[in-house]
Amino acid sequence: MSSDSTVREDRSAQSMGLTGGIDIDITGMTCTACARRVEKSLNRIDGATAWVNFATERARVTGLDDPEAALAAVKKAGYGAQLHKPGDDAWSQRAAEVRLSSLRRRLILATVLTVPLMDATIALALVEAWRFPGWEWVCVLVALPIVTWAAWPFHRSAWKNLVNRTTNMDTLVSLGITAAFGWAVVTAAFGFSGPDAWLGFGLVPDGADALYLDVAAGVTTFQLAGRYFETRSRRKAGDLLAALSDLAPKTAHVRAENGTFVDTPIESVRPGDVVLVRPGETVPVDGTIVDGTAELDTSSLTGEPVPVLVTAGDRAVSGSFTTNGQIAIAAEAVGADTQLAQIATMAEKAQSQKALVESLVDRITAVFVPVVLVLALVTLLIWLLPLGHSPSRAIGVGISVLIIACPCALGLATPTALMVGIGRGARSGILVKGHTALEASGRIDTVLLDKTGTVTTGSLQVAGSWLPEMDRSRLLERIAALETRSEHPVARGILDHLRSLAEAGAGTAATVTDVTVLPGVGIEGRVDGHSLKVISASAAVEEADLGPELADWTSAQAQAQRTVVVVVDDGTPLAGFALSDDIKPDGIASVERLRALGLRTVLLTGDSSAPAGVIAERIGTDEVIAEVLPGDKAAVVASLQEVGHRVAMVGDGINDASALAAADLGIAVVTGSDIAMKSADIITVRDDLGAIAESIMLSRKTLGTIRGNLVWAFGYNVLAIPIAMFGLLNPLISAAAMAMSSVFVVYNSLRLQRVKLHV
Repeated sequence: MSSDSTVREDRSAQSMGLTGGIDIDITGMTCTACARRVEKSLNRIDGATAWVNFATERARVTGLDDPEAALAAVKKAGYGAQLHKPGDDAWSQRAAEVRLSSLRRRLILATVLTVPLMDATIALALVEAWRFPGWEWVCVLVALPIVTWAAWPFHRSAWKNLVNRTTNMDTLVSLGITAAFGWAVVTAAFGFSGPDAWLGFGLVPDGADALYLDVAAGVTTFQLAGRYFETRSRRKAGDLLAALSDLAPKTAHVRAENGTFVDTPIESVRPGDVVLVRPGETVPVDGTIVDGTAELDTSSLTGEPVPVLVTAGDRAVSGSFTTNGQIAIAAEAVGADTQLAQIATMAEKAQSQKALVESLVDRITAVFVPVVLVLALVTLLIWLLPLGHSPSRAIGVGISVLIIACPCALGLATPTALMVGIGRGARSGILVKGHTALEASGRIDTVLLDKTGTVTTGSLQVAGSWLPEMDRSRLLERIAALETRSEHPVARGILDHLRSLAEAGAGTAATVTDVTVLPGVGIEGRVDGHSLKVISASAAVEEADLGPELADWTSAQAQAQRTVVVVVDDGTPLAGFALSDDIKPDGIASVERLRALGLRTVLLTGDSSAPAGVIAERIGTDEVIAEVLPGDKAAVVASLQEVGHRVAMVGDGINDASALAAADLGIAVVTGSDIAMKSADIITVRDDLGAIAESIMLSRKTLGTIRGNLVWAFGYNVLAIPIAMFGLLNPLISAAAMAMSSVFVVYNSLRLQRVKLHV
């Protein structure tokens, strides 16, 4: 980019997020190798820096003046591309639906035709008396739509790899399908087939080579099934900035030249504009308060449950909202430049970097595919030249090597285990987004626990009260009547407590007038003609003598790190309430379960050290890290990783999003924000901290199953290839062996349905 100021002058460019780079939706990627290819293509552009998120099928590019250059680079690499607009996922969602629908149709066709084809080719190959004139060509015609239209995704991917001089698993699958079908056609057309010996069956009659159609169709169907399930289970991380747009207001009250405030679309607000934020509204920009006083609820950004008093000269950030009061803000950052947007962008970048880590299958096939191609060619030449066999025999053995090496089970190893693991987790209220979470969970040694909303309930509740005995019910009713006029979290906590007491009534019998909200202090008004205040203990001390009993009680509650308010009736302190953000009922037991798994637990919070230390001591974490700003949580994760720890982060707020994405394993609770859940690898649907330990157990067991599947699948290929090279495997045995390998992988994955998740 030429400069930030230039971009700000272009509103349409700003709406696309060009101030921090551009986002590109990409279609057609089938593996992490595709993501790496797109990334390399984008990084070849002068001045461009790009990273590609395979999970979200999105690229982010910075350092570009011309977005069209990035689109052209992606399309040149062989993939579809379109500029992404924050909040608009229609194009990418439609592309994903089209791709899944296409795979579903191809799989259905392949399955419907493959089953009778396999029966027919095996029967006709073994029983010569059942054959009829032209039977080979009937089988070829049945197989034709399978190996062409149904297998087209593999052929297309193989061609893209060929053009870019690379290979992947699709290369081997495509070659195997093409070679098997091609040889079946050649033998049918030119009569190359002759009597042959099949291991375990002995001598078979002429025409058995038609069984190569069985292999071609079977490989296509198995691979399509694997690709379809993998696509369905692929991590649906979504767009963080889209979740941000749902949170932030769509309009702002901007001061016009005549001094009035005009409702303006948020994308049209510029730095320097003065924005009015009324009581109960969300702050739309980052900036400095130039007029007014209010209390800002910043819990979504800082995790602090108690609103902060702000006045002229203080800073306000987008995403917070006013519980009372009215403020005017001089905008300094808008749109993608706000702190809220930057947190989301940090999460997106961290997430994409993690998604680019090569999966185990990719690492194996990166070496395995070229080796198999070389072995098949060498086998063909050896049987043809030194051994002096006929071309048909040499070609048959070479194709056998290629076919037996087709990694059908290797391709199913991950998606089948992933699908079963996801289903098992769903029954327990645990949603696992993808294999990156499973891979990470096996190495976790440290768990960071966000405090507010994760370990604690996230809402202020009355933990204790000091009340008079005489005329108690009438006083409680008057307090309830006054607190109904406030939206403050303290007021909500007190009101919930009073409503739970039968003697408090509903607060509707009292007459309330002259209500005044006291920012940072409390609320006052006239209730039934008498002055009534519910204010902070410090403010009450300045107004009147609390008396020894009430003073001692407020002091004790303050030492217990609780928020204390005092009720002052006609100038006389009569009662007090102590509020706290309570630990969830299962918090202590859940931390014990995590420690039983051999994990180090750390409480991470934006709260001050004293209350954070009290919570950490009560739940039994090994360590507490307090007073951490929202943007610094990811830095805490990074610092732990730098010293060799494998970190899991558990959180629920927007302020946790970047840390969730940067951690080796991100776990979000469902009661949290959309951004937090979209940044995480695992989501716990239950409002139960025990799900955290269960999610790690599930991840470890699923990862173990995937590794077992891969060991079997790869071991099968390694052992079967030499047998095929010696000419001992013919198509029937190859097809049966591949089927057995795939069945074993699926069965091994299904065992996850019965796994126990308790420590």
